[in-house]
Amino acid sequence: MAYEKRKKFIVNVLYAGLIALMVYLLLRYALGLLTPFLLALLFAYMLKAPAKFVCRKSGLPYKPVVSVLVLLFYSTIGWGAALLGIKLITAALSLFSTLPSLYTNVIEPGLAVVFDSIEQLVYRMDPALVLAIDDIFARFAQSLGELVTSWSVQAVSLISGYASTLPSIFIKLLLMVISTFFIARDFDALAAFISRQLSPKAADVLAEIQKYVVGTLLVCIRSYALIMCITCVELSIGLTIIGVDKAVLIAMAISVFDILPVLGTGGIMIPWVIVSAISGDYKLAAGLLAVYLVVTVIRNILEPKIVGSQIGLHPVVTLASMFAGVQLFGLLGLFGFPILLSLLRRLNENGTIRLFK
Repeated sequence: MAYEKRKKFIVNVLYAGLIALMVYLLLRYALGLLTPFLLALLFAYMLKAPAKFVCRKSGLPYKPVVSVLVLLFYSTIGWGAALLGIKLITAALSLFSTLPSLYTNVIEPGLAVVFDSIEQLVYRMDPALVLAIDDIFARFAQSLGELVTSWSVQAVSLISGYASTLPSIFIKLLLMVISTFFIARDFDALAAFISRQLSPKAADVLAEIQKYVVGTLLVCIRSYALIMCITCVELSIGLTIIGVDKAVLIAMAISVFDILPVLGTGGIMIPWVIVSAISGDYKLAAGLLAVYLVVTVIRNILEPKIVGSQIGLHPVVTLASMFAGVQLFGLLGLFGFPILLSLLRRLNENGTIRLFK
């Protein structure tokens, strides 16, 4: 009996490992090729309900209606997202390009003032330590300057590398647009064909996934998108009042960063407050701190009311899945892994699959 149990355990582990390897290879190498078509399928699914609503109200045929909706969708949201992306990339390039000069002209003089105060305090206690403090400051300033320069160069090269892939991105976008038209026109027929190829168990799992994604995750994503927009408006108004240049673009960048768990707005605002205080601009530091506190308070009030349901993962599990996802699959894994774990937790709780107790 013990031998049979061990043999069964080994077989199950190998079976699970083989499935995990196949999923990894699929996501690692095939997902990039399939992304335009998967996004086209998602957008076609999103436009199906509005198209059927228009057809019921107007009596028009489905295919012309959904084709017009696809055209309107890409003409408005698509172009708006493209223009916003270009502006954000331009602002990021400008920001990272000026980091070395910002450090030389602002941060390093501020650090010098701080170390001068420390030297005066140390001199009163033991004058012999002043030389050691000077040496520590020189090495610290040199190391920090090299680190800032290295980060700036890496960030600019990374963004420029993405910019160099624009031709291939354009081809993928073109494929996505064309595929959306064809999939949207024949969505029900394609869905019926796929459903016929699945076993009853697989069909039940797929139905449960669809129910969870549509009923929970999309609502959660929409809710956080609304919170992100509210945060962007608050930051735009606050940064404009305290006199920050390019307040709207900076607010957009911070609000995008705000969707990351744990880090949020404070991941940018708090270091900005510290740098401003070190450089001696206490007025700007106080203004930034006030804006951050207002945004944080309003978010904590609105978030429980706007977000009806969370993804249901412990923060440690969320962070671990984000770290593993970004290491394996980049930006897609950063958000995809927590969503996948949330989906698996839901399926396990409903008894659709059995992964853990």
